[in-house]
Order: sequence, then structure tokens, then C-alpha cells
Amino acid sequence: MKPLLSEIEDNDPLRALGRASVQIVHDLKNQLNGLKLYATFLRKRLEKSERPADELETVNKLIAGLDRTAADLSMIVEYGQPLELRKQTGIDLEKLVRSVAANLNDNPRVSGALAGSIVIDSESAPLIGEFDSAMLSNALKSISLGAMKLVTSKSNEGSLKINLKRHSIETKSDGVIEWRVLGSLDHDPFHSFAGSDEIRMSLAARVIEAHGGSAERQDGTLRVRLPLAP
Repeated sequence: MKPLLSEIEDNDPLRALGRASVQIVHDLKNQLNGLKLYATFLRKRLEKSERPADELETVNKLIAGLDRTAADLSMIVEYGQPLELRKQTGIDLEKLVRSVAANLNDNPRVSGALAGSIVIDSESAPLIGEFDSAMLSNALKSISLGAMKLVTSKSNEGSLKINLKRHSIETKSDGVIEWRVLGSLDHDPFHSFAGSDEIRMSLAARVIEAHGGSAERQDGTLRVRLPLAP
């Protein structure tokens, strides 16, 4: 059955808007890069002078803000593009999670907001599957960062706990990853689009689903399921 003419006409503006938004984001990023260049020059001059430390701190915050804005713009473009997975067999899901956790624990600018560290509890069962390791690692990082902020917003103490386990029904097995945040959540961070963090988690959910898995929240737990090799 062919689509109605009105449906085609309705879709054309959306496609045009999508193409235009990519160009707009590209232009905005160029402007941000110019601002960052000037701010970097200013920081170098402040470092060589005897200006008050708070002035240098202000410039550093400005540069960090420009970096975050540029990253958010890139994320918006990425969200609107189709996913192209490059899967490889024999990928260890537990190693991916532990690598993400180690990188976050070693980055004080990221994990400094968390009083403790990321703690992983894993079963001895193997979690081997066919995954795009780079894309999946980025998705797991986005979810972990979102979970860290949720933990921090509910408590100034404690660590982020991640649980890994294998769940099997007959011949089908899934790797299950759970991020334990405190208390119940009043929204679904995987589908809320409430801010840049939620958009990152929504993009992460798309990556999970493209692997044949699922991402959901239940009470105070963020849960990801990914199909494992037989």
C-alpha cells in the first residue's frame, strides 16, 4: 500500500528540518571552536601574568562549558543518524563494563562528584556475545555517568553499584547489567529527553536495542539486557 500524498508531504518538512539542523549544528560548532581558541589564548596570558587565581578559574570554566556545548551538539547530530554497528564475535561483556568503570574511577573530573567509586559485582558465568565493542562501550559509559549523577543527587555518600549476571531461558541467554541508584526514579532516563544527560542515555538505549537488547528502569535500578552467544 502506497503512502498517502499528505503523509509524504508531512515527512518532507521533517527531512528538510533534519538536514538543516545538521548544517546549523556544524556552523554553531565552528563558532564555538573560535570562542574556545580565543579563550585558550586568554588562559595562556593569564598563566604568564600575576592575575588573581579566580580569573584563571573563570576562563577554565568557560573553556569547559564550550567543550560541553560542542559535545552536546555533536550528540544531537549523532542521535538523528542511523546506527551502523560493526559487530565482532567473542566480545566479553564483563570486560567492557570493567573497562568503563576503571576509566571513570580514574577520571577525578568525572567521578569526583561521587563520594565513593564504582563497584562491580559479577557472577562467574561467562558473558560473551557479538557486539560492536566501541559503540557499546560508549553506551555503557553514558549510562554509568547518568547513574552516577542519579546517585549523587540522592545521597552524598556511597558508591555506584553495578551488578552483572547471566540470565538463561531454555537455549537463550542474556547478559544483564544493573546500575543500582538510591530510591525510586520519578522518570525514565532512557526516554525522557529532559536534558543532555537523558539524551545521551536515550542514545545509549538505541545502541543497546540495535544489538537486540533492551534498556529499562525499574524502581531504583537501571537495567540493560544484551543477547549472549549460545
